[in-house]
Amino acid sequence: MSRTMPAVVHHTLAAGGVELREHPVPEIGATDVLLAVGGVSVCGSDVHQFHNTQSWRVNVPVVLGHEFCGTVARAGSAVEGFREGDRVVSETAAVICGTCAYCRTGRYNLCPQRQGFGYGVDGAMAAFVRVPARCLHRLPDSVSFEHAALTEPCCVGYNAVMVQSHVRAGDTVVVIGPGPIGLLCLEMARLCSPARLLMAGVPGDEPRLAVAREMGADATTVDQAAEWVRNAGDGLGADLVVDAAGASEALRLALGLVRPGGAITKVGWGPQPLGFSLDPLVQKAATLRGSFSHSYATWEAVLGLLAAHKIRLNPLIGAVLPLDKWKEGFDGMYQREIIKAVLKIE
Repeated sequence: MSRTMPAVVHHTLAAGGVELREHPVPEIGATDVLLAVGGVSVCGSDVHQFHNTQSWRVNVPVVLGHEFCGTVARAGSAVEGFREGDRVVSETAAVICGTCAYCRTGRYNLCPQRQGFGYGVDGAMAAFVRVPARCLHRLPDSVSFEHAALTEPCCVGYNAVMVQSHVRAGDTVVVIGPGPIGLLCLEMARLCSPARLLMAGVPGDEPRLAVAREMGADATTVDQAAEWVRNAGDGLGADLVVDAAGASEALRLALGLVRPGGAITKVGWGPQPLGFSLDPLVQKAATLRGSFSHSYATWEAVLGLLAAHKIRLNPLIGAVLPLDKWKEGFDGMYQREIIKAVLKIE
């Protein structure tokens, strides 16, 4: 095996500070595996890091890529349950302390010392990535690498809708923001059989709203969400509003759409200050909850859904590219011409 490999490296905290360069093949410890990457999908956070617009700390230089799958190329001496040749997907919590209250109760996604692939430690936009064996899940044979590369964002959507929210058959659900996570939140809500399912966007979102309709939205809107909710069901508002947009204006909209006693789940990130009153949250006695990342049970549930072909991913995948065409995928997502790009590693 060569000592170096091509990798998409975030090397400088400046706009455009990402390039394809030769990078050392990682060494593994006793509890790690060396994973031969089969597929890695491009996340909006990767695009943010390329443009240096991220709101999180990045340990440059670092290989990008945290949504990935592949085949075990080598297993450490203390690894149990996985061996060379196994097809796997990986969680994103590359570093956790293992001893805090959250780690000890299975909520390691909330560990204060958590660091993820692609910003804290080297990620998977490369031929190989070092992965702690505790992060791995077996990939069912019926799931392609192309689809498996989207397991992680599926888990984000599952956690937001199925775990952090309470959706019942017959509910009215609104998802704000038709990006990849918003569309996957829509897909998870659809599996709960709501009576009414709306996707709301902004001008310029029309192509993505068309995808939302293809994925099962009963209706989509750019600026008529409030009117749609007034005419839906009893007119009192949505049982659940998922804010997958992140901008402060999206939360303001959510506060207007949610019914008294309803719930808002915020999964979208946004650095802007709110700049408006939260009194409607109090007046409606509504619940506002954040949703971040995922845990072991979430991954197992999502992999079961993928194996049973219950989650529709083809409408989201706009490009499947080799690693050396990484920038084409980044630019396509930045320009909103592609919802999700997948890099296939040969």
